[in-house]
Amino acid sequence: MSRLTVISNAAATPEQKELLDAIQSQLGMVPNFLRVFANSPVALRAFLGLHGIANEGVLDALTRERIALALAQANGCQYCVSAHTAIGRKVGLTGDEIVAARSGTSEDAKAAEAVKFARSLVEKKGEIDTAELMALRNAGYTDAAIVEMITHVGMNFLTNLLGKASRVEIDFPTVDLKLAA
Repeated sequence: MSRLTVISNAAATPEQKELLDAIQSQLGMVPNFLRVFANSPVALRAFLGLHGIANEGVLDALTRERIALALAQANGCQYCVSAHTAIGRKVGLTGDEIVAARSGTSEDAKAAEAVKFARSLVEKKGEIDTAELMALRNAGYTDAAIVEMITHVGMNFLTNLLGKASRVEIDFPTVDLKLAA
């Protein structure tokens, strides 16, 4: 059971209802973590705005989902691992690629560098070294892509924190945090 209120449509204020209705029309559902975010319409609008803009960048959906999976696993957020496994499949990640991302890598060499960098950012609290940046550039990433990776890491860390702090009920097919040996 969630430790923070999961805002239902029936209990929503007019402002919350407007936001939830907009999410419903875009996604066809309102994930529980966004219903928790709706406790603060300001926080929800900020997240949705950043998320929407960040998804317009140069990083493709597969790379964004690999990063999300890697961070959810590293941060131990079962809600986010479950959600991004479902979303990852929807955008075209295979089961093997989902496991690779959760393990901090990728079957695709370029994407592997992005996933490795994303995990390093969190593990080192941003104190990455020049060699890590050079590895990204050598893999073909521009500074714009690197800044977008950092943005996606921040967004995913935020959702991992919310998922774990709230213990929101998982409304996607549940995925065990433990990786098969």
